[in-house]
Amino acid sequence: QVQLVESGGGLVQAGGSLRLSCVASGRTFSNYAMGWFRQAPGKEREFVSGIAWIGTITYYTDSVKGRFTISRDNAKNTVYLQMNSLKPEDTAVYYCAGMNTANIYYVPHEYRDWGQGTQVTVFS
Repeated sequence: QVQLVESGGGLVQAGGSLRLSCVASGRTFSNYAMGWFRQAPGKEREFVSGIAWIGTITYYTDSVKGRFTISRDNAKNTVYLQMNSLKPEDTAVYYCAGMNTANIYYVPHEYRDWGQGTQVTVFS
């Protein structure tokens, strides 16, 4: 199993930026798809973005397209989520997830490994 640790959350004014990081350790990081999910109070956990092992295949939920960018550095076993033009509705706990697969999944139950989450709060 792979252990995932997120960092980079915080409090930011609307229009601002944050960069989340997720470092993986443990078993091999190869052929390991990763995703970012978020969960706001009273809401279900939702897919934000995903990236395949090769890094050139990425997906985003519609609400973050053009504002968020996912990337990964396999040499550092790290995936990033650059979040720009943040809005109050982006406020949530953000979770990193991973799975040894060539595919990118949009639902939480497809991912085996999860981080503990990092809080992102956007105020207007």
